[in-house]
Amino acid sequence: MNHHNHNAHIEGAREAVYTCPMHPEIRQEKPGMCSECGMNLVPAKQKTKIAGREEHDKHAGHHTEAFLKKFWVVLILTLPILGYSEIFEIVFGFRLPQFPYAGHLVFVLGSVIFFYGGWIFLTSSYRELKARLPGMMTLIALAITAAYSFSVFQTLRGSLHNLFWELATLIAVMLLGHWIEMRAVQGAKGALKELAKLLPDTAEVMRGNTAQIIPLADLVVGDIVLVKPGGKVPADGRVAEGRSELNESIITGESKPVSKIVDSEVIAGSINGDGSLKIEVTKIGEHTFLAGVMRLVAEAEASKSRLQMLSDRAAFYLTVLAVLAGGITFAAWLFLGAGIVFSIERLVAVLVIACPHALGLAIPLVASISTTMAARNGLLIRRRLSLEAARNVSVVLFDKTGTLTKGEFGVDVIIPKSGRSETEVLEIAASINLHSEHPLARAMAAEARKRKLELAEAKNIERIAAGGIKGVINGREVLVGNERLLGEFAIQLAPECKARVDSLSRQGKTVIYVVFGGEFVGSIALADQIREESREAIRDLKALGVKIAMVTGDSEDVAKWVSGELGVDEYFAKVLPHEKSEKVKLLQSKGEKVAMVGDGVNDAPALMQADVGIAIGAGTNVAIESAGIILVRSDPRDIVKIIRLSRMTYAKMIQNLFWATGYNIVALPIAAGVLASKGILLDPAIAAVFMSLSTVIVAVNAVFLGRRSLAKE
Repeated sequence: MNHHNHNAHIEGAREAVYTCPMHPEIRQEKPGMCSECGMNLVPAKQKTKIAGREEHDKHAGHHTEAFLKKFWVVLILTLPILGYSEIFEIVFGFRLPQFPYAGHLVFVLGSVIFFYGGWIFLTSSYRELKARLPGMMTLIALAITAAYSFSVFQTLRGSLHNLFWELATLIAVMLLGHWIEMRAVQGAKGALKELAKLLPDTAEVMRGNTAQIIPLADLVVGDIVLVKPGGKVPADGRVAEGRSELNESIITGESKPVSKIVDSEVIAGSINGDGSLKIEVTKIGEHTFLAGVMRLVAEAEASKSRLQMLSDRAAFYLTVLAVLAGGITFAAWLFLGAGIVFSIERLVAVLVIACPHALGLAIPLVASISTTMAARNGLLIRRRLSLEAARNVSVVLFDKTGTLTKGEFGVDVIIPKSGRSETEVLEIAASINLHSEHPLARAMAAEARKRKLELAEAKNIERIAAGGIKGVINGREVLVGNERLLGEFAIQLAPECKARVDSLSRQGKTVIYVVFGGEFVGSIALADQIREESREAIRDLKALGVKIAMVTGDSEDVAKWVSGELGVDEYFAKVLPHEKSEKVKLLQSKGEKVAMVGDGVNDAPALMQADVGIAIGAGTNVAIESAGIILVRSDPRDIVKIIRLSRMTYAKMIQNLFWATGYNIVALPIAAGVLASKGILLDPAIAAVFMSLSTVIVAVNAVFLGRRSLAKE
């Protein structure tokens, strides 16, 4: 390859990346947590893309099982060191058989343990310091380096007083502790990994009359894929042939099967039921719904809540404090004449006990699990700050149309004239409107289908401008339309219907009049239908102590009627789209914490202004920039889940902060030796056990969050 071509293969050159101090092979373009061990990622060297591939560091990472392997090797090498240590003689009351150069054997074994078992901590510490973010690895590296350096010095000067057994047991415990932690973290983390598992590795594609198995990456738009019973849909598309039911729990959060027929849209990751489907691929790769969800989850995992920012700062300050406290402890014991060995033991114990791993994991792990829980329940968290703020929401402001109501007309009430029936009135109106595309006509036809009415054949149909429709049924003239139609054809409204019709009109409902053979037979009131889910959502929100407000561009009458039906506490009528954000500000000026629920398009300014912006009815369009939280389903009941998840997440974060910091407050002074006069001391190896234990407690406590339900408790 010539020089010119080589340069052509270098794409763009360099992009900032973040990597894990312990697992350098974990690299991503945004900050976040390591998927292997849960540590915060730190800025790393830039990566260069060559020929479409990323060139990574040659340094291999250390996976979970590598820690266990290193632990067993270190444990075996530690046994002879312990056997020839002072502690063995003190505990068991006798010495192992001595031989020439026993001290040198301990030195060699200790050195092997330091470089073989401790090297991961030293290299990870280097990456932390290089990123100017000293943390847990820095403290561990300082502790084992201090113990090893002192022991080497003592060995070279011929002294038997060294810290090799403390060093060996400390590294062994650290390796075992990290293995346990990483297992716990991997069991708790991984929203993205979980989503990625939803896709199959291969797809069965029709090529001519035969089916071929191809890798998912080879799919192209327009391919016809065969999805067998129980199989997973490999890409977004539409049903070209077949009939089945799909489990779309990735989209809806519910496992109730959804019926699919020809031309139905399907989503990648859905699980097929009993039928076979041929699906025409319409979207692949990063354009699919699942890819959009994964992008949002990645954004959420990279974003931070206030508590996480607090814990990150606390972990940094704890590192600084540990170094200072260790230095002061070492100097103080030297000054008091305790001796160099005891002083370094106290220094190492302080550095180990203060490792901020538990604190670094306390918040991110809970946040990651809550993101996974949200995705499972059809809630996409774009910004963690939005989820955190949701627990304090005092009022939920709904945009009426399409949220509390269906956004489409439905038959509300049928008022027949005396001597006529509701069925007769609806049959006449639906028969003449059967083929009309007008929203009111479609609503009447839909109601007739719902009631399974037999409709008559209508002839000579003609529209009446701004009035309604005219035609002939069974040889008699039919008129269906508004009040103007009655005046134009001099039709008298039945007195017994007038009061009821006037009352419905005042509620903002649209009243249609039905005339058959020149005689008024009844009226049909239509309205934007209130969703049954809205009633349940508002009831549950009020049970959580949250007030309900509504904003709409409709008239005062419509707003008043909907508010009365649903029990809305406050409403704003005749509000233009650009004025909605002003209503959010008005509520905020009263000291309310506002969650705005809208469609994410014309409600964008209001969603941005609110303390929590929730986009509802997003469907497969997940790229809504204005909302912090997106509801995949158009279901207002999911807002209750958001508030519950926020409160559960916050409570778990506080619990973890307690577990992460509580042991430090108690153990750090003991490690420093404040109770030495009473014979209470914390050896470095025991300090390592406590440090690892606190981290495991934090991880396990976080896992319990993922096992809770967001349904009403």
